Amino acid sequence: MKKNMGSMDRLIRVIIAAAVAVLYFTGTITGTLGIVLLVLAGVFVATSLISFCPLYAPFGLNTCSTKERKG
Repeated sequence: MKKNMGSMDRLIRVIIAAAVAVLYFTGTITGTLGIVLLVLAGVFVATSLISFCPLYAPFGLNTCSTKERKG
């Protein structure tokens, strides 16, 4: 599995996930929408940790610089 996410992409995903988690746990977003967004936030964190987004692959997207791709 080649890396296809750059560091800025990963950082933005983690920030969005943190914001969703804060909104969920403070009760701002609740119910089914809250749970769906919380699961999506978990997916964002997971893809950020492994630097690979499965949705980028079929579309040929790559936000990773060539220097970062080596690892």
